[in-house]
Amino acid sequence: MTPRLCIQSEPFDVAAEIAALSAAAGGRAGAVVTFTGLCRDEGGRLAALELEHYPGMAEEEVGRVLAQAAARWPLDAATVIHRHGLIRPGEGIVLVLTASAHRAAAFEAASFLMDYLKTRAPFWKREHLADGTVGGWVEATVQDEAAAGRW
Repeated sequence: MTPRLCIQSEPFDVAAEIAALSAAAGGRAGAVVTFTGLCRDEGGRLAALELEHYPGMAEEEVGRVLAQAAARWPLDAATVIHRHGLIRPGEGIVLVLTASAHRAAAFEAASFLMDYLKTRAPFWKREHLADGTVGGWVEATVQDEAAAGRW
């Protein structure tokens, strides 16, 4: 299995990505887990999130963790797509897809990947507020860190 990784500014098509993942699994998968992380408006306070990354470094690091997931769970296919640039409320930020013969492995691998992406992946998020000002950089929450600690 060769995991698929894309870091891009363009929106992703969830249905097309699920179809591609299912085709890559070649009929071996009995479960596909899909997680889509969306930009929230934070109660009308947020106009957009700006995501930055270091090209090359981000791909290498996320690819390393994808390889860890593939070594740890019996995955038939896996995809991670992470966007960068200005992302508006309701738009997708991240897509994680995992396929395995059994649901437990697919769920666990997807959770592992998301916990890593939320806490340790080399992406930085800055808020753009509805009042036109640029807010601060967003840090991982205590809950995100605790979730990642289980791995």
